[in-house]
Amino acid sequence: MKIVIVGCGRVGASCAELWDAAGHEVIVLDIVTRAFERLPSTFGGVAIRGDGTDEDVLRRAGAEGADVLVALTEGDNRNVMSAQLAVEALGVPRVIAKINDPVRAAAYSELGIATLCRTGLMADAINGHLGFPPSGLPGVLAATGHHDGGAHPAAAHGAHEGAGDGATEQEAARRAAVEA
Repeated sequence: MKIVIVGCGRVGASCAELWDAAGHEVIVLDIVTRAFERLPSTFGGVAIRGDGTDEDVLRRAGAEGADVLVALTEGDNRNVMSAQLAVEALGVPRVIAKINDPVRAAAYSELGIATLCRTGLMADAINGHLGFPPSGLPGVLAATGHHDGGAHPAAAHGAHEGAGDGATEQEAARRAAVEA
């Protein structure tokens, strides 16, 4: 299976190592060359310095023929932009975007992008360890809808890049979820 990973942080590097060891063709993109130091010396895939939100960069990296693209940067906006390009412009059949904000994770899944929400997953892991019931926050959400292109809701409301913890970004995500 051909897998493109956008973001070579701890999660991206760990997935790259696992999937490479399992025999998959793995391509990792990151805008910071130093991020590739997280990859083991045994990594047999390809590491490319480039912006995963740039369609041309994704095409040159081979995303157009990929079976899977996972967007795992620290920025919700970068992840959803990369995922949206993979789905709409490159025809990648299986795409997942890491979204830290639970409200945005739900909204983007309704727009046709599968999401992984670290906030919900961690809250549920902690609750499980403590013997508490699940949080009800999204963890992994399948793509349930379809986005017809154009500006994406958070961008249309001036949301800024980040991990989803800024007040302006949260308010924009709430508006996007209401409008979705």
